[in-house]
Amino acid sequence: MAGLRRVAGYTAVLAALVIAGGAGTSSRVSERIEQGLLRTVSTVTDYIVARVSAQSAVERPMPSLSGAVEWLNSEPLSRESLRGKVVLVDFWTYECINCLHTLPYVNQWAKKYAGDGLVVIGVHTPEYAEEKIPDNVRRQVKRLGIDYPVAVDSDYKIWHAFDNQYWPAHYLIDAKGQVRYSHFGEGAYAEQEAAIQVLLEEAKAAGSVDNPG
Repeated sequence: MAGLRRVAGYTAVLAALVIAGGAGTSSRVSERIEQGLLRTVSTVTDYIVARVSAQSAVERPMPSLSGAVEWLNSEPLSRESLRGKVVLVDFWTYECINCLHTLPYVNQWAKKYAGDGLVVIGVHTPEYAEEKIPDNVRRQVKRLGIDYPVAVDSDYKIWHAFDNQYWPAHYLIDAKGQVRYSHFGEGAYAEQEAAIQVLLEEAKAAGSVDNPG
């Protein structure tokens, strides 16, 4: 049964991603997506995750990454420079306990899939005044062992570009530069990793991702 649940959850994420790649955004289509996922997923928890995936996977171009007051661990990145890569954008802030709970997973994905073409970008958007200070962010990034690029979004430029409202929030962008999946809050780590794998496989099949080495 556990194996079937894992397969069902993966299938639901795959279905949402495929739908996002070609379906329209009408309410009738959305209703059919939701009904189809409900039939596919075997547990309530998996259904909730899959439903969020389907709703948030309406395809749209990756918003701009411009406006950060500083970039850590990298030169400034742009959606143009990232074209051809699968990108995970993680909105977080260092005093958010939920963000800190997700960081080990994000760190793991960054290391595990870097060779396959995944680029992880942390967007540090502050909630409190002390979190706006770049030196504080720099110290916390070092303390937390974050090696992937971090945009210090103290002026909320990237936050507003994504129309984001949550900490933590994860957005997956495919190799064509389209937002294909999002997840808000903790949890659903297996589903998120499955979505990463699907987009990497798509990019590999299309010849978009250059594997180093």
